[in-house]
Amino acid sequence: MDAFEKFYAITLRFLSLRPRSQKEIQDRLERKKAPQDVIEKVISKLKEQRFLNDEEFAKWWIEQRTLFRPKGKRYIQMELAQKGVLPEIIKSVLEKTGGDLVNARKLLRKKVAMYRHVSSEKRTQKLKELLLRNGFDYEVTKEAIDEMDTKEVY
Repeated sequence: MDAFEKFYAITLRFLSLRPRSQKEIQDRLERKKAPQDVIEKVISKLKEQRFLNDEEFAKWWIEQRTLFRPKGKRYIQMELAQKGVLPEIIKSVLEKTGGDLVNARKLLRKKVAMYRHVSSEKRTQKLKELLLRNGFDYEVTKEAIDEMDTKEVY
């Protein structure tokens, strides 16, 4: 087995767990001490076979965040940037996704029970901080909190 085949097999196992960005693959191969020319060949072959596509990865990441751990666009943007996705790709994919308000509502529904024992003012403050910490902008945070207050979900 030559170096290319060895590192290609390592990469396929790595990709079998979940989709990855190009930077994640490159970093993984560098940690495994793969020569730069082999890294380039592996990445090229993965792109050829459509196993590696940063735009598809970004869409998948956002979908996962929406379903399992709701986050705001700013937080998702930061995560994707850390994973090496280009800013243009991040921007275009985030523009196509649904609004932050849906994710903010989802996160509030999930976390509101934690603050049932707290006074109304303090609960509102804690929930606002939670949303802001999770990358939601102030307008979305205010709208989601106001909605929760009018529905008296607490």
